[in-house]
Amino acid sequence: MDAVGRKEYYSGVVVSYAEEVECKLVCTLIVEREAKASEGHRLPEIARLIPVWWECHTYQGEEEILNDFSFREFASIIL
Repeated sequence: MDAVGRKEYYSGVVVSYAEEVECKLVCTLIVEREAKASEGHRLPEIARLIPVWWECHTYQGEEEILNDFSFREFASIIL
């Protein structure tokens, strides 16, 4: 979410590590925002991420491991 920031469009790579496993998400997204009232201010919060294109790779050391990545499940967790 830090990589998306306040953009309405994101294209890039996000890498995450869990012990010896590296997860790399390469994606192009349209970011839909919804204004929410907060202490008198209206802050645009991310309401939905629309994937234009994505691929997710998982590595353990130099070896790529198969994964069953679901963008829909991913979005429901981070939003």
